[in-house]
Amino acid sequence: MTVLYNCNDIITATKGQLIGPDNWSVKRLVMDSREVQSGDIFIALKGEAGTEKYRTSGLDGHDFVPSAIDNGAVAVIVDHEMDVDIPQIIVENTFQAMQDLGKHARNRATLKQSIAITGSVGKTTVRDMVETAFRGADAITHASVKSYNNMIGVPYTLANMHENTQVGVFEIGMNHAGEITPLSHQVRPNIAIITWISEQHIENFDNGMGGIVDAKSEIFEGMNAHGMAILPIDNDYYDALISNAKASGIEKIYSFGKHEKADARLISATHNDGSMTVEACIMGGTISYTLNVMGDHMAVNSLSALLAVKVTGRDVQKAAKAFSQIKPLEGRGTIEDIVIKDGEPPVTLIDDSYNAAPIAVEMALRNLGKMTPKGSGRRIAMIGRMAELGDYAKAMHENLAPPFMDANIDLIYCCGADSEYLFSAIPADRQGVITDTSNELANKVHDTVRPGDIILVKGSFGIKMGKVVNAIRALSK
Repeated sequence: MTVLYNCNDIITATKGQLIGPDNWSVKRLVMDSREVQSGDIFIALKGEAGTEKYRTSGLDGHDFVPSAIDNGAVAVIVDHEMDVDIPQIIVENTFQAMQDLGKHARNRATLKQSIAITGSVGKTTVRDMVETAFRGADAITHASVKSYNNMIGVPYTLANMHENTQVGVFEIGMNHAGEITPLSHQVRPNIAIITWISEQHIENFDNGMGGIVDAKSEIFEGMNAHGMAILPIDNDYYDALISNAKASGIEKIYSFGKHEKADARLISATHNDGSMTVEACIMGGTISYTLNVMGDHMAVNSLSALLAVKVTGRDVQKAAKAFSQIKPLEGRGTIEDIVIKDGEPPVTLIDDSYNAAPIAVEMALRNLGKMTPKGSGRRIAMIGRMAELGDYAKAMHENLAPPFMDANIDLIYCCGADSEYLFSAIPADRQGVITDTSNELANKVHDTVRPGDIILVKGSFGIKMGKVVNAIRALSK
């Protein structure tokens, strides 16, 4: 077993009180009892800790200690003594204990690079690309899992970092101003990547896009003057990001994108169904590589990862070669064929259901337009509402009609409040149906889908478009 902590490490970091023997070590810290495996330590977080989503669940991790033990936990971190037969470390507050472990792990690690990634869209994809690139360039790498990018996910990621880690890759998100600053101070990045700035969460900012730019720029707060910023040169707010980076004392600023002055510049992206060949110039050197995803925006995202490799002096060719291992993450553009009738072409499902921002939906529509249906199949977009757009909701939904038409998509199906603005902006002969909920839309799938169709499913997290995805999968023979 690869040891993450021994008992004394945890006591030192958390200042906790041990009940039971101290001759044990753990391989992971786990906060979900269902994920506990033999050799893990379970930390019992309470429902009032962390994000609003976690708080409203009403969960108390202490209720799941028996389940964690059944699954193989060797010890638990709790805020009161419990009647269990394994060692327990008692702390005043388990959430604070996890933050303390994260601080301990960050201080002891032999990090050469701590890389923080934020942006309105593309954070998780870029995190995956950065992790893959540095692993390909022979660095011992540790990265966030899933979308663990908030006030719980970031310290949890830090706390699970081994001391021999050379490159730490941390995704950091926000819904409101002030949320990124404390996370940046925990991560203490020496490289900050901002993927893109768009209207995501704009209803939470009284000063509109300026507020979003400043909130994302909080990523610089935990950096020192030796840090480097990697920024999207094609974004409308590029100059504002540069200004904010410099105001934080960062002098080394690099750019990526399609612009001819970009330090990492996209030359071309040749698309096939489900993949593309990318040619790029990385600080004067030309490189070609394969990505098993589609879209110019994905090609541009990959440039930020290669640029991070380049500015740290590692092998860009090795990093780019490793990209062939990348596959779309679940709910973020995965493509699968589903046979619904023997002897007929399969349905091609594009599952992009995890979340949605205006620019991300536009890119997904354009990618759909680049794919060719089989037989008598059609291109169909099933789009759920885009959330947290406030007064911009009507315009942002309506603005998706031109890319829909440009992509020559045959039919649109919508669900959720505000999606009516998109639906009504599409000509009647291309309108399918609009429903209030994803459940209702899922119930329409059986009567809608036919062999050879290519179906894109996308919407904000709260509208639960995964139900539509599952309904399409259920059509399989």
